[in-house]
Amino acid sequence: MTATPLAAETGRASTPWSREEFVDRLRAVAAERYHHRHSFNLRMHEGTLTREELRRWILNRFHYQRHIPVKDALILSRLDTPELRRSWMRRIRDHDGDRPGEGGIERWLRLGEAAGLDRSLLLSGEGVLPGVRLAVEGYVNFVWLRPLQEAVASSLTEMFAPDLMRTRIDAFEKHYRWIEPEGLEYFRARVPQGTRDGAEALDLVVGWAETRRDQEDAVAALAFKCDLLGALLDAVEHASARDDAR
Repeated sequence: MTATPLAAETGRASTPWSREEFVDRLRAVAAERYHHRHSFNLRMHEGTLTREELRRWILNRFHYQRHIPVKDALILSRLDTPELRRSWMRRIRDHDGDRPGEGGIERWLRLGEAAGLDRSLLLSGEGVLPGVRLAVEGYVNFVWLRPLQEAVASSLTEMFAPDLMRTRIDAFEKHYRWIEPEGLEYFRARVPQGTRDGAEALDLVVGWAETRRDQEDAVAALAFKCDLLGALLDAVEHASARDDAR
């Protein structure tokens, strides 16, 4: 015998949120779980990281950065109209560039060099922490295996990146003057890119989420991405704590 849900519960669970409530719930996830509140980021912005800690973060975060165009290519392969594909393709160009020496990955390599890291070290993957590798692999697999709407919803952290980038630029210019100013170009470029990409992805997710279940899945996808970014920082922070304990 199949149990029948209570009518009140069924109605409450099946009624879609309004656009405003849906967007508010997405923003609430970020307000609570986005990594701007992670203790490592707070220390970074307070100016209390050592040079070694900052370099470790740059190296490990690069492992994530270099996989952003990979996840975007996976999303691109699943979009079913030329308009959507042309729009999403721009994200890959933003990170890979149209030619060698351009794009976000190149700008991150220059950040590493400005912090005293050799780009060959970053490109080799040597020193990337197991927890970071696991988090990045988990993200790429999520984008590939989950429904398209959830894959795009997981990218909605872009909506909140511009404010973080502004805070980070101010912190680096104030506290980490030993890093050459040219190394901050990645952060500067992400302010307009994140604003544009976040708005685009939000419109897609809201338009695709026709049912309450769709909306809840999108919220869960964003929460997953926020937690993944937090897990990446956990790995970097724990490595610093181990070094301090030696």
